[in-house]
This record gives sequence, C-alpha cells and structure tokens, in this order.
Amino acid sequence: MAPVRVPEVMNGEAIHGPHLFDYVVKKGFGVKGLADTGLAALPERYVHPPHERIDKDETIDGSPYLGPPIDLAALEEAGEEAAAAEQICGAARKLGFFQVVNHGVPLEVLEKAKRAAHRFFELSPEKKAVYLKGRGPCSNVFYGTSFSPEMEESLEWKDYLSMVYVGDDEAMAFWPPECRDAALEYLRSARKMKRMILTTLVRGLGVEVEDFDSLISQYTEANAVNMNYYPICPSPELTVGVGRHSDLAALTILLQDDIGGLYVKVEGQGWIDIPPVEGALVINVGDTLEILSNGCYKSAEHRVLASSTRPRVSVPIFVSPRPHTMIGPLKGLPEKDGKRVYRDLLFGEYMDNYFGAGHRGKTTLDFAKISN
Repeated sequence: MAPVRVPEVMNGEAIHGPHLFDYVVKKGFGVKGLADTGLAALPERYVHPPHERIDKDETIDGSPYLGPPIDLAALEEAGEEAAAAEQICGAARKLGFFQVVNHGVPLEVLEKAKRAAHRFFELSPEKKAVYLKGRGPCSNVFYGTSFSPEMEESLEWKDYLSMVYVGDDEAMAFWPPECRDAALEYLRSARKMKRMILTTLVRGLGVEVEDFDSLISQYTEANAVNMNYYPICPSPELTVGVGRHSDLAALTILLQDDIGGLYVKVEGQGWIDIPPVEGALVINVGDTLEILSNGCYKSAEHRVLASSTRPRVSVPIFVSPRPHTMIGPLKGLPEKDGKRVYRDLLFGEYMDNYFGAGHRGKTTLDFAKISN
C-alpha cells in the first residue's frame, strides 16, 4: 500500500508545528494517518524526555518475577486446584502480571480479534472519525489517539478504539461492523475466565465474604474491549507507545500479537519484558483490585514500546465495577493486616481522578490512599 500523501502534513512546518494536534486528534487522522504520510523523522510533539523512554538495554532478567504461563484448567482438576490457585495469587502479590493458558478462549477467537483490530485501523480516516469521542452516535464507543492528548506534553504513539459493553443490542447497533462480531466473541469467550480468576484472587485473601457471588458480580459487571494500534515508528527509541501507568480496572485481560513491546516495572529493581506466548493471555491486576485487597495484590506500573518493524496491535478487556459501586478493602482485611491502606470510595470518583490527567505511573492510587 503506497503512503497516503496528505498536503496538510507533507509540509515540514505543519508536521512539526501547531497544526499537528488538529490533524492527529481533532480531525481523527490519528498517529496512523501521520505514519502513512511516510514521514522520516519523529515529530517533536512525540519526543518524550529521556527518563520516560524505554531503553531495552537497561531492562533486567524477568525470570525471577514472571513464571511460566499458568494452566487455568488446573483450577477445575481435583488435586491440582490448590497449587494453581497459589500460582495465581502468588503472581498477583509478587508482580501483578502473569500469563495464562487453557483459559477457555479458542485460539481462532484470539486470531479473529487481532485481525479485526487491523481491519478497523486500516479504514480511511473519514470512516474512523465517525467514532471520535463526542461525535459518534453512542458515547460507549469512541476512537482516539494517545491517552489524554489535551493534557499531555508528549503524545503517545498509539491509536485506539474503545467499546464499553452495555448489552448485545447496543453493541450490534453501534460497534463498528469491521470489528464488532470478533470483539463480542472474544468478550463472551472470556466471561468464565474472568470470574474464575477474580474468584481465586478474592478467596486467596483469606477473609470471610458474606455474599461471594454478589461481590464477584459487582466487580466484573462493567467490561470494555479496547483495540490498540501502534503504527510503524521512525524513531521508537525517542517515544513510547504507552507511557508509564497502572490500570484502572479490577483485572485486565490482554491479548498481545507476536511483536511484543510490553514492559512491567519491578519495584526497586527495574523493568522486565512480558514476551508474547502463542495462545496465552496476559492478566494484570488493576488499581481497583489493589484497593480491594488492601494492597496485597499489586497493580503494576507498565508501559509499551513503539515498533519500528511492523504495526502492532493489542486487544485488552478491562473488567471493572460500575461507577456507582463502592470500592474499598474487603471487610476484615484491615484487621487481618493490622492496617488500612485504602479508603472506601465510589468507583466513579476514582475513575474521574484516573482520567483527570495524562499517564503518571502509579500516583493515581494516592487518591485512594489513607494518609498516615
């Protein structure tokens, strides 16, 4: 496919000047539209400070922190469930990231989701712009670029489509037809897995829960499927695909392609790579689960490297409570732990705080912490 020649950005001054933001963000061309012009140099707005960039040579060996993929089928095997549960809980306590296999989502469903992501982002800018936030016919479906471009000094080299699941009728009516069926199939196939993992993690906290099914339902009833697209970047060493952050959700279920580029911070040690494993899904603890567990489970800081070889896609499912749900440490945990780390608050309050600025590592959790 030949590069798309767009006069507005072929002029060097326009690419590196004030028109870039309008072109990429407001007009909906996204960073893919910028990359498709065939630019040879990274626009200044995408250059990140050296301390925010990812230097692969400075990463550390991940093997002491990231074990082999966990076999989820063992959770349903007599005599094996206890060991599998401890693997999951141990990984959530130690790093907050782990990979799972035999998770119940067929390989073909995963492949369809990745192909659908490419299909959507290969659409013309005009067709994608229909879904720009605030312009589309449904507020639960929106297309954008970077994380919070209006509040970021340096933009991230990523476009995304977010589809918040409310019900099949709305999804069928408003999700983009290029990716709707694949995204819904992926979401449906992951339902059992998400409940199984969260159930295992809550039980692993060792406190009595009065209405267990109700609690799990409350923390898993809001789901969003995102499709992330990282175009080829002329200078990936100068920018980031996604900046340092922890996730808002209770759990994130992440489908990676074979390119990789996901890095997770080991507190006090350094950054490790989460290499793609065919057929595996990446699970990570989000801020909401760290709050629920009173800090026992870790919502790890992570970020994504831009690619210089091929366009990269990833498809996360964010599993969360609804905004009106009260979140806080499980009853009995502060007494068991001898301290209360987080306060009770509405998930909607925490969500507003989370999206109130650009990516800022794990400092978003300070909003829910109890000052000592």
